[in-house]
Amino acid sequence: MEFSDRTLFSDVSFEVGEHDKIGFIGANGAGKTTLFKIIGGELENSGGAVIKGKDCRIGYMEQHACKNPDNTLYNELLSVFAPLIELERELERINAEIGSGSAEAQSLILRQMELREQLERGGGLTYKSRTSSALNGLGFDSKYFDMPIKNLSGGQMSKLSLAKLLLGGANLLLLDEPTNHLDIASCRWLEGFIRDFTGAVIVISHDRYFLDGVTNRTIELEHGKISSYKGSYSEFKKKKEAINETLKNKYEADLKEIKRIEGIIEQQKRWGREHNFITAASKQKQADRIRAQLVKPEEELDTVKFKFTPKAESGNDVLICRGLAKSFGEKKLFKNLDIHIRKGERIFLLGANGCGKTTLFKTLLGQYTPDSGSISLGANVQTGYFDQIQENLHFEKSAIDEVWDDFPQLTQTQVRTALGSFLFRGDDVFKEIKSLSGGERARIALLKLMLAGGNFLLLDEPTNHLDTASREALEKTLLDYSGTMFIISHDRYFINRLSTRIITLLPDGAREYIGNYDDYLEKSDEEQGIRQSAPKKETSAAAIDYRAKKEYASNKRKLKTAIKKCEEEIGRLEGEISQLEVKLSEPDSSSDFQLLTELSEELEKLNSLCAEKMNEWEELTTKLELEFSE
Repeated sequence: MEFSDRTLFSDVSFEVGEHDKIGFIGANGAGKTTLFKIIGGELENSGGAVIKGKDCRIGYMEQHACKNPDNTLYNELLSVFAPLIELERELERINAEIGSGSAEAQSLILRQMELREQLERGGGLTYKSRTSSALNGLGFDSKYFDMPIKNLSGGQMSKLSLAKLLLGGANLLLLDEPTNHLDIASCRWLEGFIRDFTGAVIVISHDRYFLDGVTNRTIELEHGKISSYKGSYSEFKKKKEAINETLKNKYEADLKEIKRIEGIIEQQKRWGREHNFITAASKQKQADRIRAQLVKPEEELDTVKFKFTPKAESGNDVLICRGLAKSFGEKKLFKNLDIHIRKGERIFLLGANGCGKTTLFKTLLGQYTPDSGSISLGANVQTGYFDQIQENLHFEKSAIDEVWDDFPQLTQTQVRTALGSFLFRGDDVFKEIKSLSGGERARIALLKLMLAGGNFLLLDEPTNHLDTASREALEKTLLDYSGTMFIISHDRYFINRLSTRIITLLPDGAREYIGNYDDYLEKSDEEQGIRQSAPKKETSAAAIDYRAKKEYASNKRKLKTAIKKCEEEIGRLEGEISQLEVKLSEPDSSSDFQLLTELSEELEKLNSLCAEKMNEWEELTTKLELEFSE
């Protein structure tokens, strides 16, 4: 892909197999989204070709924008099944015509059978339950189903677009940062969906935990070229480091060998005899061969380089909250909240979107007043706050003025040096904040936080707009930081590397877990399993587990039996309907008004019973999917 002033990438070649799950990575601005748009047919490439298999159906998230803002959430998602809905409508029209004693009953019955087969083949029996399941999986319970989509937040709109893509019937999904607005529960649901998806997926993401969970190949776009690796992100990282180390060692060894040979050549020339010149010429050919095969390792991409150093040391007790509560009008966010944070801890605050995590941070900082409870900061505690939406930046200022105005004691050289370490060099320092990307604004906010030198950092989604290299630089910096941290994040890889303790925010308080995200996940899943099967009287753990498994298997078996009976009843009813439809088409029936009326009434009754059974079947299968999915 070429633009007037530069080539974004060239000679990009790769194949996608029908079941591949590919992580597509690279620095911000490398051209990943542009390549997606070329594959999806939205942009025309400057050279080369995109060759699609005969049955390849591409789904790209941006194609699934919502065009009718007054549509309900459920109906908007249901619209991806428009062809099936149209089949159902046509089937209803034909049923009505047959029931009215149409003269073309025989041809209508044949068309009816054909439509039923098409509907069944296309998933017409399950599309409503799949719609409900997708919405539930992404955190929309039934109270949202009738909400107009114009009332959804930006994050909820992203979830809806994602759901439309996932249900749209494509067998190659192009997902561009699909986890950006998802909470952890929704991320886990999406991981399960992608793992079970029978088609291929290419996903652009900086969410390394997500990539490790769903991908079996990794493609990197760097320096305008493509490199492909087998394995997940973590496996790719190890392989790339090993390859780069080998290339670097070989390059240095080859340079050393060339230098040694050139020393021999100089020595032979100084001796000046005929056989010395022959030897020198032979050695020169040897050096030229090595030089021609030299492969210089690509220079590493620039990453942010910084260090958080507290200007003072806090006391051992950094923050104590007792009985904290906060609500806005009738919306109660949390109550009875007790938190105790000690010096040097790295604590992560987790919870569903909208549960009040950012509100809690702003309450701790004094921006909101709690409804009840107390907040006590320890001795000599100096807070620093990273705001995920960067409200503390002045959009009309330039990057250099944004920093210099807050730290006037620094010289221009010191400010420019600090900006340079955050990748703002040359004229970049004079760019206005409003013209910067999300990642660039995040880097400015982190720079100001670093210069402030606080010893208690409250970080609200600090990795959201950072590319992978910047995330890893931030992780390394925070691991070396000697102060205390309280962090809101959905980046599970980030949590795993840093966390010493996790607090989950609940409406009536909080739960605490020692360790990183994997420790939290194991313990919280165990707790949920115990809660679901908790007996009324005290029993041994083994007995609880045995009874829970038995009850689970029994309930699942009963549900499957009910579904089977329902299917058998639907089959019986459809058989009777077919027989009645044949009778209605016979000449004797057409000429006997009373018989025709009786048969039509019977047909209407059977169709009604069949529709009821279909609704019952749909409810049962939805329950099976939601409560007993493995």
